[in-house]
Amino acid sequence: MIKLTIYKLLIVACIGFCYIMPSLRLNAQVSQTWVPDQGNGTYKNPILYADYSDPDVIRVGDDYYMTASSFNSVPGLPILHSKDLVNWQIVNYALGDLNLEGVPTGFFDKPQHGKGVWAPCIRYHRGEYIIYWGDPDFGIYVVKTKDILGPWDKPILVLPGKGRIDPSPLFDDNGKVYLTHAWAGSRAQFNSVMTVCEMDETGKNVIGEESLIFDGNDGINHTIEGGKFYKKDGYYYLLAPAGGVEMGWQIALRSKNVYGPYEVKRVLDQGKTEINGPHQGGLVQTQTGEWWFIHFQDKGPYGRVTHLQPVQWKDGWPVMGINDKDYCGEPVTTYRKPDVGKTYPMVTPVESDDFNAAKLGLQWQWHANPQQGWGFPSTNGYIRLYGQYFPDGYTNFWNIPNLLLQKLPAPKFTATVKLTAILQNEGDQAGLIMMGWDYSYIALRKTKEGYTIGQAVCEDAEQKGKEKLVEVLSVKNLHTEVKYNYQTRLEATEIHLRMEVSDGGVCQFLYSVDGKEFRPVGEQFQARQGKWVGAKMGMFILNKEHNTIRSWMDVDWFRIHK
Repeated sequence: MIKLTIYKLLIVACIGFCYIMPSLRLNAQVSQTWVPDQGNGTYKNPILYADYSDPDVIRVGDDYYMTASSFNSVPGLPILHSKDLVNWQIVNYALGDLNLEGVPTGFFDKPQHGKGVWAPCIRYHRGEYIIYWGDPDFGIYVVKTKDILGPWDKPILVLPGKGRIDPSPLFDDNGKVYLTHAWAGSRAQFNSVMTVCEMDETGKNVIGEESLIFDGNDGINHTIEGGKFYKKDGYYYLLAPAGGVEMGWQIALRSKNVYGPYEVKRVLDQGKTEINGPHQGGLVQTQTGEWWFIHFQDKGPYGRVTHLQPVQWKDGWPVMGINDKDYCGEPVTTYRKPDVGKTYPMVTPVESDDFNAAKLGLQWQWHANPQQGWGFPSTNGYIRLYGQYFPDGYTNFWNIPNLLLQKLPAPKFTATVKLTAILQNEGDQAGLIMMGWDYSYIALRKTKEGYTIGQAVCEDAEQKGKEKLVEVLSVKNLHTEVKYNYQTRLEATEIHLRMEVSDGGVCQFLYSVDGKEFRPVGEQFQARQGKWVGAKMGMFILNKEHNTIRSWMDVDWFRIHK
């Protein structure tokens, strides 16, 4: 018991914040902006209008669990839960931080865009939940737990090396264990290749050589990656995406021998629909024997959103979607819900936050490994975030680690935050940001004369684009309260910041001094995705100069609404 308590404390210390791990379906919320369950026995795609890219799914009893890529965001490896494959909640994370075996100390303490946790695979085997993922720079990892809502074990580096990505294990019915994975051309200098190797029964150690099982450099299935391994009716199946993120398709490989040779068929593509690139995901069977496929679709600034397709087995091939031609289906926009034997209430992933808990909500992720003193949740009705100093060599927000962000939840929505800022020094600022390759934010800034509200925009942030101020307004009639901490004057300033997002990711920033009348600031901004991720929105507070007394802000609430 003492060891377990110490272990839990270490987990908390590593991640900087405690994250809420609710019992399933408690405190369920239903979004105001996107609900896939249409309430009449049907659903609409996407089932998650949010950037849960490279999804994989399993069923354990009557429960379905999903995970997805998380790249450099912390915490990582989100765990989502559903009872019917349509209504999902986020319930945990498998990674509290990115301090991992084989990774140089401090590597993920600063934003490492597009790196980190790629294309995970979740499985349940002998009473354990298991997730494998590939880090393109360091190798293939595995992490396990017996309690999917509790803390996960320390991750293990299974197969070190550059370029190994998108792993999937297969726990064969003969007791053998295999691992397949793809290769990232950006690191390995070759791609479109799938290999397999044998592991020991623990799934932690590779005991066999890597063997080539499929080469997509065939002029047809370029960029094959992200495969998931299954066995059914004596066949080994490797279901894999090909053709690239934006316009790709799904193929199925099958063989009677794990090492091949494999037959191949295309089983899902865009067809005559408007759903581009329907591919890369997981196959799952319901309690009633139905088969379904969860995959992504690239939606630009919204990231890779999640779709659900029916699957019919035809001559031993998993035909996905509807209207198949030569075993290849096309995706559905609406369809009947999966038959899971019961009907369950609507739920959606949590979005808004009143910050009334001593633990940070699961919708939030940091831009990098959180550090001491970035902030503290509380039961006082707010989360307190402390101003951090700009990093050495600062160019723009691309390299700011202390951004507290969440995914975009719908094609159009409004995000409003109420905060009280204590800005101690001239130039310190607190704001609301839409972050991506291009970004924009609205911020309250302290000046010699008082306070300003301004909009900043940066294009091509990764290429060191310069941030520019679009409009700066002097703010009057702010509600302020002055207190003294011994001889230190503290001026608490209340402000409401808002971002209205319309179809396509077009943003307009606004502010209010009373929470009732909102005034627009600056110009409309076109949100843009980040590196392998959708745009994200959230909050920040920054001290302008090093070694100045830290500013802070208390965020009363953050709300997503129509």
